[in-house]
Amino acid sequence: MAFFELENIYKNFGETEVLKGINLTINKGEVVSIIGSSGSGKTTLLRCVNFLETPDKGVMKLDGKELFSYPEKKKTKEKERLKNALKFGLVFQQFHLFPQYTALKNVTLAPTLALKRRLNEENKKLKADNKGYFERRKLLAEIKKKELKNIEDEALVLLKKVGLEEKTASYPSELSGGQQQRVAIARALALKPDILCFDEPTSALDPELTGEVLKVIKSLKGDGRTMIIVTHEMTFARNVSDKVIFMADGVIEEQGTPEEVFGFPKSQKTKNFLQKESEEI
Repeated sequence: MAFFELENIYKNFGETEVLKGINLTINKGEVVSIIGSSGSGKTTLLRCVNFLETPDKGVMKLDGKELFSYPEKKKTKEKERLKNALKFGLVFQQFHLFPQYTALKNVTLAPTLALKRRLNEENKKLKADNKGYFERRKLLAEIKKKELKNIEDEALVLLKKVGLEEKTASYPSELSGGQQQRVAIARALALKPDILCFDEPTSALDPELTGEVLKVIKSLKGDGRTMIIVTHEMTFARNVSDKVIFMADGVIEEQGTPEEVFGFPKSQKTKNFLQKESEEI
């Protein structure tokens, strides 16, 4: 059984059909790169996977569990939707770091907010068990102190992993574009997603900074992480991917191993795209 499945995903914006019946399976630990021209539907597909867009039709499953099915037979609770969305991490093109926070605080922010939600739930359970106010307060304070320490320790490990252990106290304005994107990768990893997604992670970077980000992504493959990467870096996609998907006009035109798609493409559209890409290098 596949670890991740998309079945018949459709998405329209007004009268424009952007996704036209996407079917995709990914195994655990697999790295899938999605390539294609601008407007082919790559980013929209990634946004649907990360619950940033709502498909008009289709089913998504993770590890055998249905995360969404549209049109919905019954309204999904917002709490359940948020829980499902947190199974995915997304690294954007434009970093989206909070300028007022240090690199460390940018990485710890989301886990800290998640901890607050867990503490609220724990408080409700303690109330239901007839624990008194002061007893609850003491227990929650102990949990909070321990968990905040764990969050910071894990964030420091992640920043070290992306090569920024010396930049934990730096603000985004003090970091290069490549360093900011590496903070964004650490931030996405901080919530321990089942699948890590990248939307053109190097498109906003100067060529000399691209290599450092791609090196970090490649190191994550070595950790056995399941990843979906929308990229225009053909050489990188060829070297790091287990599966390559070529999208055109809202459909998956072709998919296969890097050798199959890059070395022996079957579709004329794939051949034309790769030819154009090679001419622009």
